[in-house]
Amino acid sequence: MKLLEERIQKDGEVKSEGVLKVGLFLNHQMDIELLDQMGAEWARLFAGRPITKILTIEASGIGIACMAARHFGNVPVVFAKKAKSINLTGDQYQTRVQSFTHGRIFDVIVEKRLIQPTDHVLIIDDFMAMGAAMNGLLDICQEAGCTVEGIGIAVEKGFQPGGESLRERGYRVESLAIVDAMDPQTGQITFRH
Repeated sequence: MKLLEERIQKDGEVKSEGVLKVGLFLNHQMDIELLDQMGAEWARLFAGRPITKILTIEASGIGIACMAARHFGNVPVVFAKKAKSINLTGDQYQTRVQSFTHGRIFDVIVEKRLIQPTDHVLIIDDFMAMGAAMNGLLDICQEAGCTVEGIGIAVEKGFQPGGESLRERGYRVESLAIVDAMDPQTGQITFRH
């Protein structure tokens, strides 16, 4: 998606250790118009798929998933929580996910009543590096017995194995921007076309 790539070039900041900071428009402060256009693009890419739910993981994926849901007929958005709380009741799906950005392992939890075997799920998130968050959400979907219609990623780090691994396993992954290389010295970002 050219618009997203241009915004990354303009306002993204390359940090050391493969970190791309996009907090000015994507995952700290959100550009709602950009997120809306991203949602429209995923709706175009997944047109004809019977999406009944969008699944993401807290926190950065929530805004993106909500904007995308509007373009799929306002389907519900379910987000996996990274911590137990008294608000979580009943039976739950639970898995562990290691965050590339935070360098921590999180237990992620979804109430079982929110994802059913009859659901057709689109998984959406802001970034994919190693694919740990996606694998965790896929574990939850597998346990729920639902159909995964695809995975939508805003920014994929193509120089890390997450996206390729999921594609090799047969998942349809639609990333709106794939970064093939980043240079923290010059700030140069190379996108896959």
